[in-house]
Amino acid sequence: MNNPHKGRTGLDRVIKAAGYSYEGLRAAYQGECAFRQEVWICVFATPLAFVLGRDWVQVSLLLGTLVLVLIVELLNSAIEAAVDRVSFELHELAKRAKDIASAAVLLAMLLCGGVWLSAVWQWCKAS
Repeated sequence: MNNPHKGRTGLDRVIKAAGYSYEGLRAAYQGECAFRQEVWICVFATPLAFVLGRDWVQVSLLLGTLVLVLIVELLNSAIEAAVDRVSFELHELAKRAKDIASAAVLLAMLLCGGVWLSAVWQWCKAS
């Protein structure tokens, strides 16, 4: 049995997929305070990455860890929405799914913070 929602091909599929992605970003920005805060941190930290990074590899690592936090936050929000869609009832498996997704965000943030602290440390030593 074919999925009626999977019939698009070529450029039409790409355009539709881009539209769905835009809607997802918009929904996350409007509905998730943590995502909104992280977006604004990225907006202000991006120019700083070009100041702190000594070469394109360091700049890429600084920017990449910022984007990684956004990606993991989007996945966390999607998991929370899916769990809440099923039921708002307290359930151990629902709690576990949400806690694990939250832990993934924490690890992404710790990685990001470590990379940024390392870059600041190197920049201060060089100055």
